[in-house]
Amino acid sequence: MSDSLRDRPGQGPLPGGKNPEEPPQSVLLIPYPKIVFLYPLLIASVLAAVILGLMHDPLAPENTAAKIVCILFLGLMTLNLVILAFDFPRTTSLTLLFLGVAVVLGAILLFTFHPGLMPVLTNILKRFHPVANPTFFWAFAGILGAIYLLMLVAVRFDCWEVRPNELLHHHGFLSNLERFPSPHLRIDKEINDIFEYLLLGSGRLILQASDERRAIVLDNVPLIRKKEEAITRMLGALQVQVREEGK
Repeated sequence: MSDSLRDRPGQGPLPGGKNPEEPPQSVLLIPYPKIVFLYPLLIASVLAAVILGLMHDPLAPENTAAKIVCILFLGLMTLNLVILAFDFPRTTSLTLLFLGVAVVLGAILLFTFHPGLMPVLTNILKRFHPVANPTFFWAFAGILGAIYLLMLVAVRFDCWEVRPNELLHHHGFLSNLERFPSPHLRIDKEINDIFEYLLLGSGRLILQASDERRAIVLDNVPLIRKKEEAITRMLGALQVQVREEGK
């Protein structure tokens, strides 16, 4: 056997006494719904509830700090919803979106503290007084958190498992199982949204099993690079073993 085959994962120690990283026995792939990308909003709602809870009378019109907290929350909510609604395949889109949000929020805060800059816009912003008490943000966090818990339970009933010699599809409440051969599994990775990749390292995996006409498309798979590398190492080790047996 050639040196290149001996250096593959799972084939014994490398020269110098270093053991290669063992390939995994299975890799679990769970596609998530897009609501998973709202977790920054969940964290922000908890922080807003805590901060407003420490303030005296956060609903008072003269409480500027409470107003700023609510404006920042609305800005983050807008950005998070835009991420769900549109795809941003390039870093240029990411930069432009952040710039737009920063300009809008900066303008609101600027004209709030310096009303004499533009009287017309200042009069409009005077009527813009978003306020909410801590109970509102706790309720928002509770509702979103409950949805997350239900989602985490639901996705466990529709997941994929890659093993060295087969691809398994677990689905249904009765644990229905479909099997596909995996030794010649083709894997394509797509990162179509830079925001979604930044939030959870997620992307799309396209699996093409041998003797199967239709491709298996899994959207919103977290940590997609690590998943792809683990599958590649596992199937690569299997190919080396097959070549050893057939030499």
